[in-house]
Amino acid sequence: MPLVLSLSGPGEPGSDLTAGQDGGAIVRRTVLPGGVRVLTEAMPGMRSATVGAWVGVGSRDERDGHHGSTHFLEHLLFKGTARRSAMDIAEAFDAVGGEANAATGKEHTCYYARVLDADVPMAVDVIGDMVTSARLDGGELETERGVILEELAMNDDDPSDVVHEQFAAAVLAGHPLGRPIGGTPDTIRAVPRDAVWEHYREHYRPETLVVTAAGGVDHDALCTQVTDVLGAGGWTLDPEATPTGRRQVGAGPGPGLDGATEVGSAGAELVVHRTTEQANVILGGAGLTATDDRRFTLSVLSAVLGGGMSSRLFQEVREKRGLAYSVYCFSSGHADTGIFGLYAGCAPAKVDEVLTLLAQEWERLASDGITAAELERSIGQLSGGLVLGLEDSGSRMSRLGKAELVHGELLSQEESLERIRAVTAEDVRDLAAVLAAVPRSVVKVGPFGA
Repeated sequence: MPLVLSLSGPGEPGSDLTAGQDGGAIVRRTVLPGGVRVLTEAMPGMRSATVGAWVGVGSRDERDGHHGSTHFLEHLLFKGTARRSAMDIAEAFDAVGGEANAATGKEHTCYYARVLDADVPMAVDVIGDMVTSARLDGGELETERGVILEELAMNDDDPSDVVHEQFAAAVLAGHPLGRPIGGTPDTIRAVPRDAVWEHYREHYRPETLVVTAAGGVDHDALCTQVTDVLGAGGWTLDPEATPTGRRQVGAGPGPGLDGATEVGSAGAELVVHRTTEQANVILGGAGLTATDDRRFTLSVLSAVLGGGMSSRLFQEVREKRGLAYSVYCFSSGHADTGIFGLYAGCAPAKVDEVLTLLAQEWERLASDGITAAELERSIGQLSGGLVLGLEDSGSRMSRLGKAELVHGELLSQEESLERIRAVTAEDVRDLAAVLAAVPRSVVKVGPFGA
């Protein structure tokens, strides 16, 4: 069996792919009638499983008047269907010791549950019922509107959340990806029930649905369960329908790292006033897309620059100078752009000094590259983190969903490790130089003048 499962095309109804994975795990992918995709990773010896229902819609896909709808749906799908009340949904998982939750992103939404292998049919039935038959009751919506506003207020009280959100908005200015995933208090207060309903009916369809499961799961049985629950929910499963293709790379923000149009890439400086004891700062700019071949190089670069206690930023800013408790670099990739940044939390009076150090370490990496010892250490760090991060069924389930919706391929652990090991010091220096040439944005959150 191949170590790489190629998902280059959406697949025809009835198509079935199989690939072997590490430790005897088997990955299978089937396209069901209606264009529904089902991917499983059967893990020998596992008595639990995690099941997820993915919809390829995120906050970037909201039309004017619908802003905040994606996050609203994440909440409202747990509030009842034609067959179940909100309490019924909660009790179904509590009664078997399971866990259910959901996550909204900028480009996809996932509803998932972790249960014992014997309870997988129940989990599929409940989640499938939620996805197909949510009532979106007006009274429940108004109640949840208050809950979401409290959630946003909680996030707004956390300066580290604020600085990251404002940094994305600064770098991706003028693009839907720059909007906050959860909406803003103004959009949440304004969005009507009809707009949320329209968003739901427009995007929650068989051809957009991807069901993934990992652990103690039987692929053929899961396909039957998914088909049955979607039919029970009233979805028409056209035998000729094909899945919606992966999101295409379009003209997006960025400095041309991937041929994207330069939208919002001139660099900006933003100061957000908060009455806090500490300042939170980020320096950075546009980064790589989620599918860029250099993403493995970026992982090594990030590990060396700000990925652990031995990283340059940690050693220079915290260990040598004592200027920050938390300092690191980060990146995130989307279909047509990405962001890359360096973060630190420090005393307000030390912000300028810390920003200077962040810039100096970034530029030194771009000009001088990394040492052989740093390369070896970062590859070891990433390799260990990769393997440890895939030790549970939840991470395996998520990997399947992202492979289908984002990457277009599923790599085995060994193939992923080989790609990390193939990164050279020259690759890291070259990419660091590209990122360092990007127009930079600075965001400061703390007790500064507005």
